[in-house]
Amino acid sequence: MEAIEPRGGVWKLAHGRSLELGACATIMGILNATPDSFSDGGRYASVEAAVDESLRMLDQGATIIDIGGESTRPGATPVDAAEEQRRIMPVIAALVQRSDCLISVDTYRSETARLAIAAGAHIVNDVFGAQKDPAIAKVAAETGAGLCLMHTGRERDTLPDVIADQFLFLRRSLEIAAEAGVAKEAIVLDPGFGFAKDGPENLILLARMPELLALGHPLLVGTSRKRFVRSTIGREDPEPDIASAATSVLLRERGADIFRVHNVPANRDALAIADAMRRALKGERW
Repeated sequence: MEAIEPRGGVWKLAHGRSLELGACATIMGILNATPDSFSDGGRYASVEAAVDESLRMLDQGATIIDIGGESTRPGATPVDAAEEQRRIMPVIAALVQRSDCLISVDTYRSETARLAIAAGAHIVNDVFGAQKDPAIAKVAAETGAGLCLMHTGRERDTLPDVIADQFLFLRRSLEIAAEAGVAKEAIVLDPGFGFAKDGPENLILLARMPELLALGHPLLVGTSRKRFVRSTIGREDPEPDIASAATSVLLRERGADIFRVHNVPANRDALAIADAMRRALKGERW
């Protein structure tokens, strides 16, 4: 099977930064500054531990660190904006002092996004696709931040066909972003694996990923340690990183550019093979 070309291009980010996508897979390391995330809750609750883990992931090959202060796992206890900010703002401030890496803030709140960008973050990663708090798109437009709009089936009725629902939801997210003045070059899309999707729906979405390239934006994906990965391999392994890396390779072959992961080395090496295959098919050195 011939690999699908990713959308690629230059992703425009805050503070005059940008990121070239396409030629090589980009890894976004997950940093949960939370006590209750499904995989690593509480592990990086202190600022020192969070920054040390961020630097470790960067050394291992991550380009972006995605910092979140509220767990998005099913059944997680919601927190208010003040608590979310208490968890993440010191981490962002400390990481900016230690590294010039790209920082993403995992939030759906415009207030948190604005504070995070002011503190040095470059990207807003919104799991509600700017539809829970549309003012977040205005924050991205005013600050020049990169904006990741994720699909979700939570808190809404969905269409029976997973791809049709992707287009329905993400087109509305893109409308909100355009109305707010977000530049097209600042936007990437995330199909939201695991967010109100059952196991078969996730696998169908994985197989049909190339159809989402018609939306005209690079694709960011996050399958790492998701419940559907564990159920597919038939065991409740809390860290199914080999299987997660396999999904990353499949998604790279189907056009994804950015990979949001817990285990950086496993995905780095797996994606390096996928990219080497692509270059070899083109007659390029690998």
